[in-house]
Amino acid sequence: MAKTSVNTYGNESISALKGADRVRKRPGVIFGSDGLDGCEHAVFEILSNAIDEAREGHGSVITVTRYADQSIEVEDFGRGCPVDWNEREQKFNWELVFCELYAGGKYGNGDGDNYEYSLGLNGLGSCATQYASEYFDAVIHRDGFEYSLHFEKGENIGGLKKEPYSGRKTGSRFHWKPDLEVFTDINIPVEYYLDVMKRQAVVNAGVTFRFRNQVGSKFETTEFKYENGIVDYVNELSGPSPLTQPVFWQTERKGRDRADKPEYKVKLSVSFCFSNTVQVIEHYHNSSWLEHGGSPEKAVKSAFVSGVDAYLRQQNKYQKNESKITWVDIEDCLVLVSNNFSTQTSYENQTKKAINNKFVQDAMAEFLKAQLEVYFIENPFDAEKIAEQVLVNKRSRESAEKARLNIKKKLSGSVDIANRVQKFVDCRTRDTERRELYIVEGDSALGAVKLSRDAEFQGIMPVRGKILNCLKADYAKIFKSEIIMDLLKVLGCGCEVQDKHAKDMAAFDLMNLRWNKVVICTDADVDGFQIRTLILTMLYRLVPTLIQRGYVYIAESPLYEITCKEKTWFAYSDAEKSEIVNGVLAGKKYSIQRSKGLGENEPDMMWLTTMNPETRRLIKVMPEDVERTAAVFDLLLGDNLQGRKDHIADNGYKYLELADIS
Repeated sequence: MAKTSVNTYGNESISALKGADRVRKRPGVIFGSDGLDGCEHAVFEILSNAIDEAREGHGSVITVTRYADQSIEVEDFGRGCPVDWNEREQKFNWELVFCELYAGGKYGNGDGDNYEYSLGLNGLGSCATQYASEYFDAVIHRDGFEYSLHFEKGENIGGLKKEPYSGRKTGSRFHWKPDLEVFTDINIPVEYYLDVMKRQAVVNAGVTFRFRNQVGSKFETTEFKYENGIVDYVNELSGPSPLTQPVFWQTERKGRDRADKPEYKVKLSVSFCFSNTVQVIEHYHNSSWLEHGGSPEKAVKSAFVSGVDAYLRQQNKYQKNESKITWVDIEDCLVLVSNNFSTQTSYENQTKKAINNKFVQDAMAEFLKAQLEVYFIENPFDAEKIAEQVLVNKRSRESAEKARLNIKKKLSGSVDIANRVQKFVDCRTRDTERRELYIVEGDSALGAVKLSRDAEFQGIMPVRGKILNCLKADYAKIFKSEIIMDLLKVLGCGCEVQDKHAKDMAAFDLMNLRWNKVVICTDADVDGFQIRTLILTMLYRLVPTLIQRGYVYIAESPLYEITCKEKTWFAYSDAEKSEIVNGVLAGKKYSIQRSKGLGENEPDMMWLTTMNPETRRLIKVMPEDVERTAAVFDLLLGDNLQGRKDHIADNGYKYLELADIS
């Protein structure tokens, strides 16, 4: 039988995506994801352009409509997006705006910038969203005309239509439907719109954000408006009785991120108060919520720790030899919102969830430190309350940590179960925050895992033979099972079952759990999956709290080893195998082999794929609905024989190719 030749990798192998394919085939590059997150970000890109207009003083109302057919409309009352002929570029502006990535009115053109502080800075939004849509309609009113455009799957249909318009209204209205060929999910929930529009109302003082949601033939309307921006928001967050009243500080600075970089302007504004009931910290930059913070978060931490610590020292608030406060102690009682703008912004990526401008960080930290020093002098009563609350937080935290460590020491100091449980291999550390228990199948897996593990914090419990089905077995059998009793002893937390046959078991106490992670590690085959399910079932019936609290994990073993030259890739599914083979290894010679059982793996490979916290894949077992989980376990492993037959009849066809049928 002739072997299929491997594709050659030569000069003709290089190709470039063109036009709409730049977005449609790689949406994750532009939107950060090809899932619902990416689809939501596409909406935010269009909304950003409307916000930039409103912030420059052009229109004070922005309307977003969520239609029942999952299409979306954003309308503003700004100047209207330019779409007519551009003499300088020798193209229509609509081609630049909707068909050219990195084109727009925010780069500066020698005549002065249209937008001093811009959220939609990168020139990707309108074009990328249009490219990623099933259809995209634009209607623009400006210069006494109504302009309209229609696109389908990234292609313009019919060109630009231009008609005289006698109305006084100006602005842009975009109506589009995200394409399911681009995104895996386009059903953006109402909650996303409400959250985003409320946040935008907070940081764009005086602008009304109107959300219309189509339900049947009617539209439900919600409006957000904060006349005084972040000050009103902090008042709302802190409730009727904050520890201190909200303050508002703002300033403008000029500087550069590096000596060889251009100078730019930053406008800083912060509102905060202290509270002993509420804790909220949010950062915004050019109207974008910085979910992951970055520069402003670092600045606030630095300034507040430095400022509060300096006040405590000046007022001799620390006890003798007492340790310094930390950010956690301040954060626990702080309600703070920062809202900054800069003419140049360095986002971590296109999704704009963090910035890393060094000048923004330095300017903000310096400004806040200076303002806090003055604030403490001018508001001695508030300063006293803040100092007392921060010290209460600090001392409570330290007392709790001390008590927790003492309990751990008491529980684990004299534990020696290694000699009382057959073949159990303990780890060295007594620190239960670090200890991990790997439950493995059989002696061969025990040997492989023992050679691969980090003996400092990873223990091993082998399961010998088939474990009982704890949903079908009665308690008399369960508590006679040596495997189950040994496993419960190793866990250390007792049993949650109250039954006469469990009289020898200690009552359940989570504080006595000797492990931070309980990891079920079985082969990636049918037998391994069955053993994994039986172990999970046992834990679910006897110690369900461990699952509910997130202590139980499943270690994913790779299905395939793919080797090319001296490098090896591990694929955990057929989809991953295809991605590797058709992606990084496209056109190259490689070999694929099904991964061996755990007992046959080399220690280095086992450590890399299954045990190293830096590279392994663990799945946390966290049932959101305990009753539903119980029902599924009962259906598949319990006494409901007819229900199981019906389930197999209805769903078995989906798994025929996995069945061992000859």
